[in-house]
Amino acid sequence: MAEVSLRARTGRAPGSRNSRRIRRQGLTPAVVYGAGLEPISIAVDSHDLHVALHTDAGSNAIISLEIEGGETVTTMARVIERHPFRNEYRHVDFVKVDLTQKVHADVAIHFEGSPAGVEEGGVFSPARTHVLIEVLPTEIPQFIELDISEVEMGGSLRILDLPAIEGVVYLDDPESVVMSITAPAAEIVEEPAEEEEAEAGEEGEGEEPVDGEADQTAGEEGDAGD
Repeated sequence: MAEVSLRARTGRAPGSRNSRRIRRQGLTPAVVYGAGLEPISIAVDSHDLHVALHTDAGSNAIISLEIEGGETVTTMARVIERHPFRNEYRHVDFVKVDLTQKVHADVAIHFEGSPAGVEEGGVFSPARTHVLIEVLPTEIPQFIELDISEVEMGGSLRILDLPAIEGVVYLDDPESVVMSITAPAAEIVEEPAEEEEAEAGEEGEGEEPVDGEADQTAGEEGDAGD
């Protein structure tokens, strides 16, 4: 994986007001820290940051951070705060990495093939689109390819079914479902309201006494009163 260079300005004052001022200048507030490195408040060019995080490596890009008036630090963007509805970054944490030490990375899962169960009328249901792995920074894959063509109706694939990749360790629960093929939801057939009213009427009629029985009952009550 190739490294991306990014210049970092120092001397950024803390506080939300200063952060807003920095953003208006086309910069993104950030901080860099890691083993043997005291946290440094910095600002990076927003456009250059967008470019750095939109290579094939995405947010797992190795970024060579050229700190103004200081050293160049090999980092990865590990805490990325995005604007809730605008396509911009609000703040980024750059973490110093050692290229000889493994790191944790969230990598996308690419589903390949047309499942047999879908051809039978089933529904493809992805349960997750990313997987957490442990790997050397220079060996982080762009994505994990999973062949789902042989999954039948009612079948599923789990983390343990992901392909083995040299140097990559899957950290998520091996039994965690990645995708499944489910049967289409059955339609619920409701009885027409008119039929329900007719049934209710029949039940009510069965409870009323016939005219003869009503007269006889009334007469017996009258005799008892005499």
